[in-house]
Amino acid sequence: MQQEKIVFLDRDGVINFDHGDYTFRQDQFTLLPEVLKFAQMAYSRHYRIVVITNQGGIAKGLYTWNDVHQLHAHMKDLFIENGTPLLDIFVSPDHDVVCNSISRKPEPLMIQRALYLYAATPEKCFMVGDKESDVACAKWAGIRGVQIQRNSSLMQVADLLV
Repeated sequence: MQQEKIVFLDRDGVINFDHGDYTFRQDQFTLLPEVLKFAQMAYSRHYRIVVITNQGGIAKGLYTWNDVHQLHAHMKDLFIENGTPLLDIFVSPDHDVVCNSISRKPEPLMIQRALYLYAATPEKCFMVGDKESDVACAKWAGIRGVQIQRNSSLMQVADLLV
């Protein structure tokens, strides 16, 4: 079996504009510039894309799993239309103010699941996030973590796609 190369991407602030509040409706969701260009470059270099996202608003009762599934279906469609389908999306619905969780970033469980499920080699993978917890999650999962400024261009890390 060929081992996968995966780029793990945080969602809010990396893929879509993070306006500082929870994004859970399609009318709130705006792709950041050059996200699809980055995805095309990753795909052309045989990387697959996996989204790793904390969605603590579910635990807080601010929105539902159904809201998240509908938004993610829309996001998947945008990537598919670009010719770069997402391999998977891993979601932690938990929040520290409601419960303790081993799935919520910075815990590495979501990345570890993807590495196992898709037979990916950690040395061939990396995570891009906009928070220290994203980088810590990657480190604890045994992959490289890169922090970019919230709502900035993914193209600044395109040189990692080797």
